[in-house]
Amino acid sequence: MKYNELVAISGLSGLYQLLSTKSDGAIVKSLDDNTTKFVPARSHNVTPLDSIEVFTEEDNVRLAEVFINFKKNEGSAGEFDLLKADNSKIKSHFGKLFPQYDKDRVYTSDMKKMMKWYGILKKLDLIPNEEEEVQEKSEEQ
Repeated sequence: MKYNELVAISGLSGLYQLLSTKSDGAIVKSLDDNTTKFVPARSHNVTPLDSIEVFTEEDNVRLAEVFINFKKNEGSAGEFDLLKADNSKIKSHFGKLFPQYDKDRVYTSDMKKMMKWYGILKKLDLIPNEEEEVQEKSEEQ
């Protein structure tokens, strides 16, 4: 499975693999339980992960680069239980994982979502490495 096949769907938690698109929606497979379902375009927005960017103090950063930073900083950030954490702990931990984020424009709910997604991708060994990210950037130019 390639990183560019992964999508987030509004109104549904977790991450999905995009299997096929239709004029009225998409067919996706859940990364959590491997169930396949049709997602109607009327009710949900399907967003590829490689199109998501995170605000920083300078330029926006692609989500794959954020996850690479998470992977690098994970050891120094320490253990963290997202389910038991309050907003201030989530902000603090996210700051350790990705220190360059814009503190005014990145919401706690988005931080929580990114940390959940990172956990899912890490469990499935789908976190891109730096070499893959550099290669994708050079292909885009």
